[in-house]
Amino acid sequence: MNIENPSARFAVIACVMLSALISAADAAAAPAPGDSWSYRVVNRYNDEVRGSVQYRVDKVDADRVAVAVSSDLPALGMPSTEIYTADGRWIRHALINHDQPVVYDFQQPYPAYDFPLADGKTWSLRVNAVNPANGRSARVRVDGNVLGSERVTVPAGAFDTFKIRRRIYAGDFDGPRSQTNITETEWYAPALGRAVRLERNSEFMDQNRCSDEMSACTPVRGDWLLFELVDAGAKTRP
Repeated sequence: MNIENPSARFAVIACVMLSALISAADAAAAPAPGDSWSYRVVNRYNDEVRGSVQYRVDKVDADRVAVAVSSDLPALGMPSTEIYTADGRWIRHALINHDQPVVYDFQQPYPAYDFPLADGKTWSLRVNAVNPANGRSARVRVDGNVLGSERVTVPAGAFDTFKIRRRIYAGDFDGPRSQTNITETEWYAPALGRAVRLERNSEFMDQNRCSDEMSACTPVRGDWLLFELVDAGAKTRP
């Protein structure tokens, strides 16, 4: 894993996994301050466990939820706070841009899900994004597909899930480099209102790394990470 920007990279990890905020259609309990859960992070290239990430709901407003994110490994990033809509869509989070994490503000909520989920459901939406650090904008496309229902076992236990495939086109065209294509496969448990397992990888083309023959140009591959729920987190409500 490239860790030149650990805070931003951890934002990617935090945001890719944060699906605890859901619509009433999926029937999970609404988030409340003190709710917590954690995942282990595995490098799928060599199946090495990199560490774990922890999540805790700090504040819930009518239309926003603030979640504190921390890790037991500095390489996964520094503690941060993410803000999400009440139904689980992302307002600010990071996307991989040419194997580097970039934090964006989304002018429309990022469509990680389209509730209510059902076998065979598909969606395809574009959202406008702005990098608050430099003002650069991107047009991000998300294609989602519910592949079916599946019962999976992770360290936290066995769960009935929807298996979701997302293909994200990051809109980060930059000279000889194409936009980054990101693939996510998620096992979302309605009973918890979050993912219990997720795999993510990315790739892009770089003409500077190609030979004169386009047939000799191969994609530049980014991180390939697996996240598995370790602790579903008891409610710690007053």
